[in-house]
Amino acid sequence: MLFKTFDWWIIVGFLAQGLFFSRTLIQWLAIEKEKQIVVPKMYWWLSIIGSGILLFYSFHRKDIVFIIGQIIALIIYIRSLKFYEK
Repeated sequence: MLFKTFDWWIIVGFLAQGLFFSRTLIQWLAIEKEKQIVVPKMYWWLSIIGSGILLFYSFHRKDIVFIIGQIIALIIYIRSLKFYEK
């Protein structure tokens, strides 16, 4: 058996990965609609939410590589979202 006991952290990890997948789906649908490369605002929101949950998850796992990677990603995603406000 893959899991000996039920672990809510597995659910958190899958939720975060699902959000990351959904941002790719949103971008693909926008590209198909516009027939050109576009990055919808929702892509960045899903990136921020997914990365934030993964950061939370990485603290639980005490994985410094994962923590640093998610902090850097969050900074980039938040900065990218700021361009929509101009």
